[in-house]
Amino acid sequence: MQKYQNISLRLGQVLLGLYFILPGLAKFADWQMHIDLMTRHNVPFTEPLLFIAAIANLLLGGLLIANRHVAYAAFGCAAYILVINFNLHDFWNFSGMEGAHETQNFVKNLAIMAGCLILGGYAPTENK
Repeated sequence: MQKYQNISLRLGQVLLGLYFILPGLAKFADWQMHIDLMTRHNVPFTEPLLFIAAIANLLLGGLLIANRHVAYAAFGCAAYILVINFNLHDFWNFSGMEGAHETQNFVKNLAIMAGCLILGGYAPTENK
């Protein structure tokens, strides 16, 4: 059973890493779309914050996939999701279909944040 738990943990870690890396790449691939999204949600300092977000996506996701500093990376991912949820999935500021879409993203992100917190709680914190 331990073998399957280890495989499951590692697979989940890699999938979480991809969840962060792919949007990080997408931010650079379609920069203006992301600027427009941030502007629509009244996020200030869009250019520098988008750059920081893209680098955070790539760095944190890369650490998870590389199996390096996993606990710190997982907690960083959880903090990142918290910031994103309250700034870009502010469903309380929207109604109709857009409000429903933002609510769905907010709740989905809570589940991903839960996975990050669980991973951070189980991963060793030594410098690996």
